[in-house]
This record gives sequence, structure tokens and C-alpha cells, in this order.
Amino acid sequence: MQPKQRYASRESYPNSLLFFRSEDVNANTEYLTHHHAWGQIICVKSGVFVLNVAGQRFITPSGFALWIPPHIQHSSHNQAPTRFRSININDCQMMPTQACLLSLTGISHAIIDSFFDRKITVPQSAQDLRLCQVLIDQLLSDPWQHTYLPSSHDKYLMPIFSALERNPADNATLAEWAKRVYTTERTLARRCQTELGITFNQWRQRLRFLFSLSLLEQGKSVQDIAFAVGYSSVSAFITMFKQIAGVTPDCYRHNASRQRSIK
Repeated sequence: MQPKQRYASRESYPNSLLFFRSEDVNANTEYLTHHHAWGQIICVKSGVFVLNVAGQRFITPSGFALWIPPHIQHSSHNQAPTRFRSININDCQMMPTQACLLSLTGISHAIIDSFFDRKITVPQSAQDLRLCQVLIDQLLSDPWQHTYLPSSHDKYLMPIFSALERNPADNATLAEWAKRVYTTERTLARRCQTELGITFNQWRQRLRFLFSLSLLEQGKSVQDIAFAVGYSSVSAFITMFKQIAGVTPDCYRHNASRQRSIK
């Protein structure tokens, strides 16, 4: 099925330090390549948002945010339903000059929630303008990271990662993958560290976690999800999920559902 193509909103508010938007994206939706004069923080509220920013692929799970600097070409294609908010920043002098992933702290979440709860698109009151500045200061102190699931154009790694993204349940070992792409296990292990900064098993675990988030959003059972992402036992999957998310899959789904019902 051909993806549904959408154009990103071009509406801007150049006289405002910040302005806000919220969007719900249907499954198999593509945002065509575009750029803005302003910087943009994409806060993913549910699902997993996949963006291509200046030729680099970013996968952003629910609870994370992605910073896109001004004038940087970007696009997205999301296979599953996704809900996100954008915090658009006109004055970006202090912000990073490259796209990166952001783990929002409780303070940042509370300020952002306050604006959306009050349905404020463009802050205008003196109090809200001060709150905007506090948010900027907080964003600069929140932890940043390059990406959650790094990608690579390496001739050996790229076909492996593409295959695993199509089928995360593939349990082939690194040695088995080496045979498939006609190289050695040692070469693949070295290139994972050089290209990604993490091991092959760490990369695959992150991929499976991201896929499990999407399946949770679709209402799949924990058992079905565990098998779909390559685990032979439900308990092993729950252990992995809890190590990354801090809660069990059922608890994560319950919290996400409750958050959506509140908004």
C-alpha cells in the first residue's frame, strides 16, 4: 500500500520565542521533505516516530524528543499510528547545531503539558513568556544524545540492519550474519563499535524494544509481542523491557493509555 503523503505545516509566528503544535499521524503516513526557518523539538507522545534528518535516520520512541535545527531538510515515514507535539523555537542560538535525541526531564514535561493543557499555541502573556524562557533554560540542561538507534551506511552493517528492521525476530548470531554478508565475525564486531559506539547485541535489543512499543500501542498481547521480536520466553522479554523502560510492558501500556485519556 502506498503511503499517504502529507505536507508539514508552514505556519510560523516569527515574533514569538516559542509556538506549539500537536498532531496525530495515521499508519503508513509520509511527511515529504521540508525545512523550517525555526528549530523544532518533536516530542513523541505515543508510538515510534521515524525521521530522516539531513540524510540521517532517527528513530524516536514514546517519551523521547528529537531536536531539529533551523533550515535542516527532514522528512518522515511512519508505519504505525503516532502522536507527537512540536515545540518550535525561533531563537536557537544556544541550541545544538546538529540534530540529536533529547530525554525530557519532569520539569520540561510539566511546562510543555501546561501549554497544551491550556491550548496555547502562541504564548503572549508576560507569565507565559517567562515560562517559555524557563523551558528553554531547562531544555539546555536536559540530557542530549546523538540517537537512540544509530544507523550506518557501512557495506556490511547496512544490509544486516535493514533485514533486522524487516524481521526483528531473526535470532541469527553475529557469526551467522558474517557468513551471510561474506565477512568475519570479528570484522562485524569491530565495525559495530566504530560505526555505532555499541555492540551488535545492544543495537538489536534497542531495535526490539522500539518494535515492542509499537506493538503495545496496537494492543497486542505481551506474549505475542515477545515472540514477534524474537524472544523464546515472555519472562526474558519482560526483563529486557523493564531494564530499558523502567516498568513492565503492561504497566507501560497502562500508563500510556491513562495519559492519552487525560489529554
